[in-house]
Amino acid sequence: MSNNTTSQGVLFEQMADRPVAVRFDQAHSSSDGGALLLKALDERLGLSSSLSSCLRDDRQASKVQHDLQTLLRQRLFGIACGHADGNDAAGLAEDPVHKMLVDRDPLSGRALASQPTLSRFENTVGPKELTRLAEALAETVIRRHRRRKRRVRQITLDFDPTHDPAHGQQQLSLFNWVYDTRCYLPLAGFVSFDDEAEQYLVAYVLRAGNAPAKQGLLGVLNRLLPRLRVAFPKARIRIRLDAGFVGSELYEYFEANHLEYVVCMAKNPVLQRHAEPLLEPLREAVAGGETPQATFSECLYRAGPWKRSRRVIIKAGIALHPGRRPKDNPRFVVTNLKGDPRQIYEQIYCARGDAENRIKELKDGLQIDRTSCTSFHANQFRTLITAAAYVLMQELRLKARHTTCAKAQVSTLRLRLLKLGAWVERSVRRIVIHLPMHTPHAKAWHRIARSVGAIPT
Repeated sequence: MSNNTTSQGVLFEQMADRPVAVRFDQAHSSSDGGALLLKALDERLGLSSSLSSCLRDDRQASKVQHDLQTLLRQRLFGIACGHADGNDAAGLAEDPVHKMLVDRDPLSGRALASQPTLSRFENTVGPKELTRLAEALAETVIRRHRRRKRRVRQITLDFDPTHDPAHGQQQLSLFNWVYDTRCYLPLAGFVSFDDEAEQYLVAYVLRAGNAPAKQGLLGVLNRLLPRLRVAFPKARIRIRLDAGFVGSELYEYFEANHLEYVVCMAKNPVLQRHAEPLLEPLREAVAGGETPQATFSECLYRAGPWKRSRRVIIKAGIALHPGRRPKDNPRFVVTNLKGDPRQIYEQIYCARGDAENRIKELKDGLQIDRTSCTSFHANQFRTLITAAAYVLMQELRLKARHTTCAKAQVSTLRLRLLKLGAWVERSVRRIVIHLPMHTPHAKAWHRIARSVGAIPT
């Protein structure tokens, strides 16, 4: 323990049959003992190595105490363990497990970087490096799943914008009237394979608060599509989008690049007229006291700027809310898929909604919206590191598929598998991490550890 560390404690006088004293004075210990799993996963993926190779170090070599890979790993593993705030660096500086995560001796190794050092690190990254980092992240994800799935018939891409409220004067945090606040408007992209439910994060682009939903989408696709087609040459690629992604240039791009697409459309008078024959029987059913079921149909539709007509799926429904009048609720989806309209809407389009759960994990589990740097580029760098931490957590969940943690959210995975009190002991021959004997999910932890190369002892 550092000589300038003050041990703090409290005394509970009547908690047991004698006074109970509590002190933060256990040297060579950590509250993140299970995080060694993350290091093993990272080494197998090559994630932090790929990301750090994208960075350029212009510092004077004689004054460098922490190389860029070490700094990136410190932030990456810290965020994954729930330490999103750079100020947590002070309390973790001598943590033996976090030292091991960045390849330092857990007991005698140099202390980890301070908050000011990490802040300077975040603010040195420019736009070219950010582009390389985004490409490296996508490349790592695609390469991983190429090794995992040799034969893929269907690849599905889901993109969804979300809002990232600003609480200061961050660059490009502009007012958005939809969310009624100053914010960023990031674009998150996910990839899924065949019939798998899991959607794997493959892109996260920070954008100005007034950005239209489609801004940056084609640029991301230009990076992803060639890589996906090299990795999975026989797979069909499908893209699903909500109603914010409008514009004939999108459909023309999808068709020119041989993509299947299912895109929600906002209603307009022409589409409303096509839906009217479906809505009228539903209104009559409601008037007769029945609860109507949604009906489906289709039409050919050509908006003014479109060069040709396209197939539009129509879902006609009535929204019923207690205490309110029934309300027409037609939905429209433009697509180039063939097949039954109901099946396309319910089984293909509606499945894209699970991307919102992934975004909730990014926000609630990893605090990807902690974009509190002044610089826009620094905030984009933060989100990319957090996205990389999510890639590790998704890989952890994938390795836990045959355990009690198979469907756990990020915060639950962290609680069950990473947040384990540990005491670190070192001898001449080995380093021993002592974890609590009565860990509820020890069996799952052991199984995951063996899947990433650990051997039973």
